[in-house]
Amino acid sequence: MKRWLAALLLSAMPTTALAQTPCLTTAEAESITSVALPDIIRETGRVCTALPASSLVRRASGAFLARYEAEADRAWPAARAAIAKLSDPQIAMLLLQSDYARPLITSLMAPQVVGRIQPSDCGTIDRIVTLLEPLPARNVAGIVVASVQHLKAEKARGNAVVAGVPDLPVCPAARR
Repeated sequence: MKRWLAALLLSAMPTTALAQTPCLTTAEAESITSVALPDIIRETGRVCTALPASSLVRRASGAFLARYEAEADRAWPAARAAIAKLSDPQIAMLLLQSDYARPLITSLMAPQVVGRIQPSDCGTIDRIVTLLEPLPARNVAGIVVASVQHLKAEKARGNAVVAGVPDLPVCPAARR
């Protein structure tokens, strides 16, 4: 069923939308990030098995993950609209109303992020997550999106260090 829904979602994206994808606003990107973070955290724990079981990313449940799941639930309506913005809204909104849409989307997103993690990265990830733990999940999503916007700007300037950063459809950060 998930594969069928994924194929249908991809087929709903017109070729012009694929060629000229609109960018997501900061709020839209943060909503999608908030929805994906619980699965990204869980998948990171599966990759980073060398970390102690007490590590935040290794915990399969508890207050830490529950905060991210609650924020994901709150952010889902806005994330659903943002995802529709990246495809044909009429078709995508019908598909995104399905109970299968959210788990399908996060199951596609999490491996894309976590697949880049090397076991040697796990100690640093554990430290970062521990430092971010006191922050609300919404703020962490904001930090992730601001980082993506910064890396995208650096890549556009030709910074070779970030050449491997994927081109995500996030609008440039507003200048202050």
